[in-house]
Amino acid sequence: MTTEFTLQHGRFLTSLARNVIEAYLKTGVKPTPPEGTPERLRMKCGVFVTLNRVEDGRESLRGCIGYPYPSHPLVEATVNSAIDAATGDPRFAPVSLEEMDEIAVEVSILTPPERISVTEPSMYPSEIRIGRDGLVIERGWHKGLLLPQVPVEWEWDEEEFLGNCCIKAGLSPDCWLLEDTKVYRFSAVVFKEEKPHGNVKKLTLPGK
Repeated sequence: MTTEFTLQHGRFLTSLARNVIEAYLKTGVKPTPPEGTPERLRMKCGVFVTLNRVEDGRESLRGCIGYPYPSHPLVEATVNSAIDAATGDPRFAPVSLEEMDEIAVEVSILTPPERISVTEPSMYPSEIRIGRDGLVIERGWHKGLLLPQVPVEWEWDEEEFLGNCCIKAGLSPDCWLLEDTKVYRFSAVVFKEEKPHGNVKKLTLPGK
């Protein structure tokens, strides 16, 4: 499903995310999706907006929020996720308007998470491919998600990916080995600015 989104779609969504954030930071009013939105982007789809601060050519996470499941039209979910990534990520202080000149915007369109079925938890690493899969870990009320690009950026192997997703869920890193822990995978197509306000490219991940 994610292969159905073109670079043109990615440029539209990434530009939309930036424009929405900057407009909201100026006015405090959430913009509505543009009338000229392509029909393809009105379908319901999961999406995450990631903000990376760029300093001396190096990126550091500045905010990341989204919708894991296809609960909203993609364009609306992108608008909401962009504002939340800039102002509502509890890990960071809200982004300022001036800071947007130092932030590269990234949009990840997700397939619906599917539960990985194994006969025993120790088999999970063999069912995961770094660069192709994102993960959701769920145990009771705890839930954590990591996008496919994260283990590539941090050079994790499959077990490290599982462990860090457990940590994201507020669990111990070995909780994926417990019988009652649920593990889901999904794929994503990722579009990102090469630099703040820069050209948008489709991200190609090793292993995908």
